[in-house]
Amino acid sequence: MEYVAPIKQLHKIRLMKTHLKKKSSRDYLLFVIGINTGLRISELLRLKVEDVRDDTGEIRHFITLHDQSVFLNEQVKRALKYHFHCVQPSQHDCLFSSPRTKKPITRQQAYRIVNDAAKAVGIDGKVGTHTLRKTFGYHAFTKGIAISLIQKRFNQTTQAETLQYIGIEKTEPQKIDVNL
Repeated sequence: MEYVAPIKQLHKIRLMKTHLKKKSSRDYLLFVIGINTGLRISELLRLKVEDVRDDTGEIRHFITLHDQSVFLNEQVKRALKYHFHCVQPSQHDCLFSSPRTKKPITRQQAYRIVNDAAKAVGIDGKVGTHTLRKTFGYHAFTKGIAISLIQKRFNQTTQAETLQYIGIEKTEPQKIDVNL
């Protein structure tokens, strides 16, 4: 497996969102939910509509995976609403289904979606499905989320492993911003 990097520049993330939204609501949702939850691609591809939307049609605030609650922020909720408006799936449908087979897209298809979009918006370097998780971790850390919480989400053994995984160099100055 080749090393892939997080997307560190916010303007590149916005470009990816715009590009993917024009292409497909499903692909846009995959990117948005991936960078905002830090879930593994295998976890994302197993999601069903009923995991994120209740029987009344309301978007859930949390999903539970492996005894861990995963918060669905406003970005994710907007992307879900947009996707549901475009596709109108049933509760038992896969969230990231192939229009042809109605089964979840494959990891390889998810890779192509992310990689092709990154190339289209001029992101240099290696990009893949782990880029989504790494982007979540990188931006969570730079916004002040404790590395111990990110480590727990990623189920990693050490904080050093998590810092390396999300692309934080030991030489990078750590910004501490207390705004009381």
